[in-house]
Amino acid sequence: MPDVSGGNPGSGLPDSADRPNEGGRRAILWACLIATCMAAIESTIVATIVPTIVSDLGGFNLFTWVFAIYVLTQAVSIPVYGRLADLYSRKPVFFFGVCLFLAGTVLCGLAPGMPSLVLFRAVQGIGAGAIQPIAATILGDIYKPSERGRVQGLVSSVFGVSAVAGPSLGAFLVQHIGWRAVFWVNIPFGVAAIAMIGVFLREKVERRSHRIDWAGSVLLLVGVGCPMLALVQGGTLGSAAILGLISVGVLALGALYLNERSVPEPMLPLELWRNRVIVVGSLGNFTSGAMMLGVSAFLPTYIQGAMGREALVGGLVLGAMSMTWAPASFLAGRIMGRTSYRTVAISGALSLVAGCGILLALTPAAGPWWAAAGAFTIGIGMGFCSTVFIVSIQASVPWRQRGAATSSSMFMRFVGQAIGASGCGAVLNATMTRSDPGAAGAVDRLLNLATRSAMAPAELAHLTGTLAGALHNAYLLAAVFAVLTLLIACWMPARLRP
Repeated sequence: MPDVSGGNPGSGLPDSADRPNEGGRRAILWACLIATCMAAIESTIVATIVPTIVSDLGGFNLFTWVFAIYVLTQAVSIPVYGRLADLYSRKPVFFFGVCLFLAGTVLCGLAPGMPSLVLFRAVQGIGAGAIQPIAATILGDIYKPSERGRVQGLVSSVFGVSAVAGPSLGAFLVQHIGWRAVFWVNIPFGVAAIAMIGVFLREKVERRSHRIDWAGSVLLLVGVGCPMLALVQGGTLGSAAILGLISVGVLALGALYLNERSVPEPMLPLELWRNRVIVVGSLGNFTSGAMMLGVSAFLPTYIQGAMGREALVGGLVLGAMSMTWAPASFLAGRIMGRTSYRTVAISGALSLVAGCGILLALTPAAGPWWAAAGAFTIGIGMGFCSTVFIVSIQASVPWRQRGAATSSSMFMRFVGQAIGASGCGAVLNATMTRSDPGAAGAVDRLLNLATRSAMAPAELAHLTGTLAGALHNAYLLAAVFAVLTLLIACWMPARLRP
């Protein structure tokens, strides 16, 4: 009977891995951090090089797919890798993911055209789907629950740092070397991660035959991939295509449920979702991820478009989020050991609500410092929430389910991010269209300081007010996700801690 009260079956040392000495654990930690950063930064670093790639290769009609295909393939493959890691141990799955990621990275740098680049980005994404969840699972294996808060805090801070460092690094490499180097720079880091895991991680796995749930894998990929495709490409697809994708996804998920109930070793163990801690952590990751990307995707646009500041200022404002994310992650690990998971989750969710409240009060006249205060507060909340959700999930399951549980949680975070960015973008576009149908086409001029300065004062004031109002509504949706995170955090079982 699965644990539904949020018990702590993962409180002991891992039962299928030799616990390395302190030096070995530190090497494994660095390997996991390097690999996680490598995969996370790949989703942001490309943002600054795509215009250069398009000018070199052409194919502007495939512009969006350079981003979308990486997120889609990564998200839909995460649960599959998590289950394979529980069946065959972590190392081979980690090695396969990193090698596939590096192969895609090399091919992206050699791409002769945009169609091939999109294909190779898909290869990258499929490899990245194994890197982040398996790295987090390995750390959950070699560290005791009382230590996981500090360690997973480091891992969660990587996501905040990569969101800011990625675009800056991409811009530097494009300017001084070329856009192909942006992909190839990952190769030495991936090789180093493989070498350190290979040398220092020792696993003792019971050798027995397994029956891989291939039908469940395919149904999961179709059931999740089709709705996410409709979500990401909703602006370019017709209503019939969107309805068809969603219908296929729903049918595949229904078939997946029936399949997982009947196979001996399901790809997505349904009993995990009877565990209250896993449900809370996964849903919390979904809503907090949606809030975070909904804010970070459009905050620089407010700074540049509504306030008229340079792109550098927008980057620095967004950087305030990563400044507090990492310290808050460390602090969350200490607090949850002395109080409870629920206390930390609620505290983090309250910070998310407060940060969104600050942004809702943002006006063009308030200046960048007000926006930075909102990002600063949200960073605290993300540090608390991302750490407590993953630590509580890993502590609530034994070794044989830890990979699937960790992957399910990260999968929900990626889906939440896709929904947050798409949802807030849809609100932004709808608000601008309702206010002034022609305003959307003029926003590009607002974001360029040269064309902005040439605008008539009346036109500038009108466009600035329209954009600010539309972004306010987008932040309102982000605030809804923050409130949902708070409600979910209150559902966390009381008095549980590492």
